[in-house]
Amino acid sequence: MVVKFGPGDFVGKIRVALAGVGNVASAIVQGVFKYKDSPDDAPVPGLMHTRLGPYHIGDIEFVAAFDVDARKVGKDLSEAIFSPPNVLPKFSDVPKLGVEVLKGPVLDGVAEHMRDFRYGEGFIVDESQKSVDVAEVLREVKADVLVNAIPVGSREATRAYAEACLNAGTGFVNGIPEFIVSDKEWGEKFRKAGLPAAGDDFKSQLGATILHRTIANLVVERGLKIYDTYQLNIGGDMDFLNMIEESRLHSKRISKTEAVTSLIPYETRTRIGPSDYVPFLGNRKIMYMWMEFEQFGGFRASIDVKLSVMDAPNAAGVAVDAIRAVKLAKDRGIAGPLVEVSAYLFKHPPVQMPDYKARELVEKFIRGE
Repeated sequence: MVVKFGPGDFVGKIRVALAGVGNVASAIVQGVFKYKDSPDDAPVPGLMHTRLGPYHIGDIEFVAAFDVDARKVGKDLSEAIFSPPNVLPKFSDVPKLGVEVLKGPVLDGVAEHMRDFRYGEGFIVDESQKSVDVAEVLREVKADVLVNAIPVGSREATRAYAEACLNAGTGFVNGIPEFIVSDKEWGEKFRKAGLPAAGDDFKSQLGATILHRTIANLVVERGLKIYDTYQLNIGGDMDFLNMIEESRLHSKRISKTEAVTSLIPYETRTRIGPSDYVPFLGNRKIMYMWMEFEQFGGFRASIDVKLSVMDAPNAAGVAVDAIRAVKLAKDRGIAGPLVEVSAYLFKHPPVQMPDYKARELVEKFIRGE
């Protein structure tokens, strides 16, 4: 049954759990408090709508948080988001939330080189701290949605959080390139459990992927032929330190590459993905994109682009929209992968489609059409 909401409808708070209290989680939490009193008709940078369906950004409340770093575990979430190794600058005051950061499953969530401080800040894992039963916690706090923002390459840990959501009756937002929502088997698990899920891998509001997709789509639609293209990314936060190991990057390269090549109707040479860790950049991400294509008459032309953005806030706006979309689907009894929402907000959705089309379908979803 599809329930339609009017402009004045209010259906309560959205109870959110965070898996991974890194820079993205910090941006989500700070953003909720920065914009919680924004008027409905005042656009918030990075959001589709200040009020998405019945849900205002200020309707998000945090009820649980999980991490593995000993400098965050045991702290209130409001303090943990500013704890090392996070590097995102403070942009909003956050009151004490009464939400203790609990130790989640480590599994493959911490790469070996991330414990080697020759490479930078790294992670500190206290083996004496015991991991909690995530599903039990989610049930106790009655979490509506869990956002997965643990390190790239955390295959087993991501599946542990997804399984916990299935067991606890919690909707799932997968912000990293581990394929859950886009995997048929896992998608069916969420469908059978009667739970909505959106993913995989946040597509930032205006980041490297969406810009590369837009340029590729423009070149193809104008009838030009793309020969070669690359996208190289550098940054200075723990995400980039984690990804200096190529073994952590397999699914990330697939996710970022398919997001672009899905719009090119022929084979072309591509190289897309993170390329280096530059500590002094902090949370700033710099993207270099190059594309060579053929004009009428056989002449070659090229496009060379540099983009510089704060990485975590760029993803946090997408996360806020995804949280509200998953809660809206849960209210309406919609289960399984949210195809349109995932296509617009994520790099590796179950179905790839042009962004303008995905946006139109998401707007219809919000209206309950």
